[in-house]
Amino acid sequence: MIYDCHLHTCFSGDSKASVRSQVERAISLGMKEICFTDHHDHDSWFCEDNFELDIPAYLKAMKTYQKKYKDRIRINIGIELGLQDHLGAYFERFDEVFRDSFDFVIGSSHFVSCMDPYYPSYWEHHGEREGITSFLEASLARAKAFYPYFDSFGHLDYVVRYAPHKDYAYSYEAFKDWIDPILQVLIDHGRALECNTGGLKYGLSQPNPSSSILKRYREMGGELITIGSDAHAPEHLGYGFDACQRLLRECGFRWYAVFHNRRPEMVAL
Repeated sequence: MIYDCHLHTCFSGDSKASVRSQVERAISLGMKEICFTDHHDHDSWFCEDNFELDIPAYLKAMKTYQKKYKDRIRINIGIELGLQDHLGAYFERFDEVFRDSFDFVIGSSHFVSCMDPYYPSYWEHHGEREGITSFLEASLARAKAFYPYFDSFGHLDYVVRYAPHKDYAYSYEAFKDWIDPILQVLIDHGRALECNTGGLKYGLSQPNPSSSILKRYREMGGELITIGSDAHAPEHLGYGFDACQRLLRECGFRWYAVFHNRRPEMVAL
């Protein structure tokens, strides 16, 4: 069973799942290892939910569960950093203080100019094509600026989860001028690309990113892949992993990465 390396709990503003419920679900699925990656979107004052993680409380709780379940499952402590253009100085300070506190750091774009694609207002403002383009432009700038602070780039084309026509109006070919440079940044700097199955439960036909992007990443020489369900509830933990495994093999991958102490260890698919 693939290990799930993108999980949320009630420490994230958009989840009510207890740590225990997520751990017990992973054990029931036969997983030997998982990684929690609760949201930390600093300065996201414009959101309805609070995405500012209480990091000391989070670390304390996770270490408690590590000890409690040490004989049943390995629990890795991660975090999902919300990337925004103005946070360079904050990320530098964050890295200085917390670099050794986490096994794994996902860097993810969620917002563009204080607007969230989750809400219809984003698409009303931008329109569909421009909304996707603006998101990918911001993602490219953030990958270039913030790669020193994350290990894997989260759900690259996340924006299409909430697009008016989902991924039916979207293709790698239409947006490759932004996607290819993002992939090149990750490859050049030894950063992983996340294969995130969360979009499947939103009605997408493929994970984030799509198979075309995963194939292109492999063609360009990319090898580091991390896998996560983005589960905010236990019933979604490991969601779509069988299909994800087949897809990654079809794209030419034979291994995926699990991070311990910010270093990747390769696991056979």
